[in-house]
Amino acid sequence: MTSIYQKTLHAAVCGAMIAAIPAAMLVQAKPAIAAQGDLDRAVSALRAITTMRANFTQTDRQGQTVQGVMTLKRPGKIRFEYEKSVPILVVSNGSSLTMIDYEVKQVQRWPIKSSPLGALLDPGRDIGKFGKLIPTGNPDVLSMEVRDAKRPEFGVLTMIFVRNAAAPEGWQLTNWVALDSQNNRTTVRLRNHAYGIAVNDSAFTYRDPRKSSRRPR
Repeated sequence: MTSIYQKTLHAAVCGAMIAAIPAAMLVQAKPAIAAQGDLDRAVSALRAITTMRANFTQTDRQGQTVQGVMTLKRPGKIRFEYEKSVPILVVSNGSSLTMIDYEVKQVQRWPIKSSPLGALLDPGRDIGKFGKLIPTGNPDVLSMEVRDAKRPEFGVLTMIFVRNAAAPEGWQLTNWVALDSQNNRTTVRLRNHAYGIAVNDSAFTYRDPRKSSRRPR
C-alpha cells in the first residue's frame, strides 16, 4: 500500500496540474477570453491568506482516496497531515518541500520552485508570470492555471475558486488538480476552511525517521 500512497503523493507534490471543476459549478462555457480582472481577483484571494487550515480529500488517477488536514502559513509554509492509516507527512518550511515516509524511513526533498505548489505557497512570484485564467462560463467560479512553458517538468497547476463572502477577498480556494509529466493526475479538494488562525512554525517541522536520535527539522 505504501507504494500506491507514494505515487499519489508524489503526483500531488511534484506533478503538473490541470483543471477539474465539479459539473454542478459549470454552465456552458463561452469562447470569449477571460478578463484580466478575474485573474487579478484570484491572485488577490491567494495573497490575502495569511494562515489557513482545511480538511482535504486527495484522489489519484486510479481513484485511490486519502484524507487529512492541510495547514498553510505565509510565506511558503504548508503541512499535509494524512489520516492515521497513511504513514506519510508532507511539509514545506518556506524554502523546500519534504515528503517523509515513516513506514520505509525515507525522506525526499524538492525546492519549492520545482513544485507546482510553489504557485500556492508564493503567488506573488509564480502566478503573475505563469498564470492564466481558464473560462468557466460561471461568474461565481474562477479557474486559474499556472505553468512554466519552458519547464514542463515542473507541471501545471489549476486552482478552482468559488465566490464566498467569508473567504479572503471574497473567493475561496476549493480544489486543485495535478497532472505531472507522466500523466499522473491527482485531485485535492478542500472543506471546512478556517482563516487567520494562530499557527506555530513548529507545525512545519518533522521528525526524521532515518535516525531516531535526530531532532525535528
